[in-house]
Amino acid sequence: MKFTDGYWSVKKEMTPLYAVEYADSRREGDELTIYAPAKHIASRGDSLNLGMLTIRLSSPMEDVIKVSVVHFEGTAYQGPFVEINHTSPHVCIEETDDFITYQSGSTKAVVDKRPNSWGIRFLDGERELTNTGFRNMANILNNETGRKYTVDALAIDVDEYIYGLGERFTPFVKNGQVVDMWNEDGGTASEISYKNIPFYITNKGYGVLLDNEGDASYEIASEKVERIQFSVEGERLDYYVINGHTPKGTIEKYTELTGKPALPPAWSFGLWLTTSFTTNYDEKTTSSFIQGMADRDIPLHVFHFDCFWMEGFEWCNFVWDPKTFPDPKGMLERYHQRGLKICVWINPYIGQKSPLFAEGMKHGYLVKKENGDVWQTDMWQAGMGLVDFTNPEAVKWYQGKLKTLLDMGVDCFKTDFGERIPVKDIAYYDGSDPVKMHNYYTYLYNKAVFELLVQERGEGEAVLFARSATVGGQKFPAHWGGDCSASYPSMAETLRSGLSLACGGFGFWSHDISGFENTASADIYKRWCQFGLLSSHSRLHGSTSYRVPWMFDEEACDVLRKFVKLKCSLMPYLYRQAVISHEEGTPMMRPMFVEFPEDRTCETLDKQYMLGESLLVAPIFKESGEVEYYVPEGTWQNLLTGETVEGKTWHKETYDYFHMPLLVRPNSILAVGSDSSRPDYDYAEGVTLYLVNLEDGKEAETVVTDLQGNTVLTVKARRNGKTVTVCAEGRTENVTYQVMGKEELEIVVK
Repeated sequence: MKFTDGYWSVKKEMTPLYAVEYADSRREGDELTIYAPAKHIASRGDSLNLGMLTIRLSSPMEDVIKVSVVHFEGTAYQGPFVEINHTSPHVCIEETDDFITYQSGSTKAVVDKRPNSWGIRFLDGERELTNTGFRNMANILNNETGRKYTVDALAIDVDEYIYGLGERFTPFVKNGQVVDMWNEDGGTASEISYKNIPFYITNKGYGVLLDNEGDASYEIASEKVERIQFSVEGERLDYYVINGHTPKGTIEKYTELTGKPALPPAWSFGLWLTTSFTTNYDEKTTSSFIQGMADRDIPLHVFHFDCFWMEGFEWCNFVWDPKTFPDPKGMLERYHQRGLKICVWINPYIGQKSPLFAEGMKHGYLVKKENGDVWQTDMWQAGMGLVDFTNPEAVKWYQGKLKTLLDMGVDCFKTDFGERIPVKDIAYYDGSDPVKMHNYYTYLYNKAVFELLVQERGEGEAVLFARSATVGGQKFPAHWGGDCSASYPSMAETLRSGLSLACGGFGFWSHDISGFENTASADIYKRWCQFGLLSSHSRLHGSTSYRVPWMFDEEACDVLRKFVKLKCSLMPYLYRQAVISHEEGTPMMRPMFVEFPEDRTCETLDKQYMLGESLLVAPIFKESGEVEYYVPEGTWQNLLTGETVEGKTWHKETYDYFHMPLLVRPNSILAVGSDSSRPDYDYAEGVTLYLVNLEDGKEAETVVTDLQGNTVLTVKARRNGKTVTVCAEGRTENVTYQVMGKEELEIVVK
């Protein structure tokens, strides 16, 4: 939201109350409160008839500083609030005549006490990260509407780039954009998003989390080109300056603060096939898809039933449509016998025709209006109501319906929607602010489903496919990448959104292979299969047409088979990367600048990514098969062609459908498994460890895990001249070591 016309002039309808100078401070424990009036206090009389901002500095954990800006403290401040993990950091507060320094870890907030010199500088040691100062921090009244906003604007340095803010389909670097935090259903060719995360990171190595689930607005070098401004309606603004010293460290620190991603089960990394959205299907149809994949030797691991597993107008009743699926329990048993896991589509909406509507209305489980009526709409489902997840009994009721499906043989859920949430004339069971609940609703929805899966299937076996998200949503993986279209531009939009989402600690991400809207050409289908199978999770899905490969051409079957088998064989490496995401918070699909923060070229790359720490993936976005991609420093190896690729430069190449830029990082050990038919197998049994372009004097290390994420094999390799010495601990039997690269080296195993 813009409050000024240009740099100097405030919009005529706006009256700002800016923090102008330091007046006083108080310390209570590890909290520092600062008082900043709206003008210079030259005499006693200046303190009369004057507004003032109250600013509190606190620290929930080391290297994280919370800033709370309040105008009128007596104004009700309702939740929901982001769930924040608190530790007990050591805080140091020091004061001189001119400054107060608030320090947590190596991160400092330095408050300027000098007259007419308001400002707070945020430092990493002595290195400035950002600052707020003159005409930045304010409470602003809109005289025409009576609405008030609390605002701050943090400095953007020369050559500093802003990333993140959720699943954004707009340019990857956010400088110059206006971004509003409001979950909506818009598709990938839109500025609106299903997953709004009020957290950004910069290439300077810090991040900022806005602690507000409402309609926050960002002006990113778009109102004041030197600053990123964020504003919320009301009398209070809370944000956290998070200093992880590097972009990767900051993502890890952010997920320490808001929650690490759960570890998905290994089987979820296989190929998912769905019925698509509005296609016609019954058990005969779905069985033909499953058999067709088997006949073509294409490994299939999860089958997903989209909306119409239930009868039309009855979403959700959680009952299989008897006309199309007369024996659902028997069908699920038959599919399980074929080695498949089963996923079904759900949402939190209850159509009036569903028997659950009357049940939910009777018990008070549906969201109500202020007058006590059940809120309803005809958008999506006729007479649709909404489960009130702020009511613990409603949560249990909803979970009970899902448990029936789990007992029947369903393994997981696609938690669709969660963003069509009303805000006007709404009264939640627990009194939550309806505006804040608009974005937060999806957190409660996915939490309810995920916790049931953990309860019924156990930790490590719980996984869902979530559409919408907010802060903390990364704890409930995996997440799905928007209604994309069957085109190369949409494929690129999808990747940008995934990389933006990854900046918010979302470790596991998928997208509709070949696009959701329309039907892809065989060419796009095959290129998207490459991209989709080199994502953390891989799902074939569409809208009005099926997505089985033989609907495109026979070569599509060959391409899909190759890349599914490739992914399965890479699972010893990939599952270790999943464990890292779970334990540390680093996403599996990483923007290039996160992995290579010192390489300036990587800062703007948005058509390639790192899949874990050692694999560079550059999807192909042209029918010609041409691709231009950048390789960081070192000698890399194309895993599919065996070609050596030199780094610190751009490459322009052309590939057929069976090859692409899939490069292995130098000085790494790549674990490749012995099974290419499924993602969940004994990774250590028969594993091949490739020593990739190990430079003289360099050391590489890797681990292999079991299906629970426990380390079962640790390997270190060090090169000395033409000899590579390997030290292995754990399950060392049936392990093969190979050198990848042009050099002939001797491997000595100790």
